[in-house]
Amino acid sequence: MNDTPFASHQIGDYRVTALSDGHMAASLDLLSGIDTADADEIQRNAGISQPGNIHINCYLIRGRGRTILVDAGTGGLNNAGGSLKDNLYAAGSSPEEIDTILLTHAHPDHIGGLLDTEGRATFANAELYIHPLEVKFWRNDTFLNQASERGKRNFELARRTLDIYGRRVNFLSESAIVAGIRPVSLPGHTPGHTGFRIDSGDKSLLIWGDIVHYPHIQSAQPAVSIAFDSDPAQAQASRKKILELAAQEKWLIAGMHFGKPGFAHIIPDADGYRIAYAEK
Repeated sequence: MNDTPFASHQIGDYRVTALSDGHMAASLDLLSGIDTADADEIQRNAGISQPGNIHINCYLIRGRGRTILVDAGTGGLNNAGGSLKDNLYAAGSSPEEIDTILLTHAHPDHIGGLLDTEGRATFANAELYIHPLEVKFWRNDTFLNQASERGKRNFELARRTLDIYGRRVNFLSESAIVAGIRPVSLPGHTPGHTGFRIDSGDKSLLIWGDIVHYPHIQSAQPAVSIAFDSDPAQAQASRKKILELAAQEKWLIAGMHFGKPGFAHIIPDADGYRIAYAEK
């Protein structure tokens, strides 16, 4: 099952595989703290022909008798992504085999795939894990009423998804979820935004969720924020801290909006960092 066309890395007992859910269109105008022309130049210098196109990754973790999925893509909502299920099968797994789903946060491009087109749970045998502050945020009627029309739809999706999974929704704590995998609080993009770290000996892999949406731009200039951040200052602080740690400790990083290689190392560069995609 490890001989797949997808990028994957072995960390101790766990094989971690990047599964693409596809792409979504997003304008560079969503960024703040950088000129759009400068952002466009960084993208093009990195070989990206469609500067406003964001890739969506999910991660399959197999080992110790477990089949774990980190995030579930869009489910095809808003004509974006939707390729996760096909790629899950291509990687030698299936929705029925997933026993655990770890959610970085509850934006539509991360939870849309949790429900099928009939509104039923896609992953019938999976336990969900999410930070309690994330659930508290999406359940808050004050925040719902203050949201834009698009934002209200996001709240409705999050609530509907949590209701469908019901008793299978579990809250993350500081403890390991399973042996060798523990949550890492990375707040700011959303209140409960969470990464997941796998450690084995001198090897560490951090799945950092949405620390960056435009990897090349926000690694080179960590102060750049995106309109999707619920608390831009806190998101910036989390990004700067984790970029510094990742570079110092030489962690392997997996990001939901990395390019198709799915895994990268963070290299200090000028006043920021650069993304160096890892080989398969």
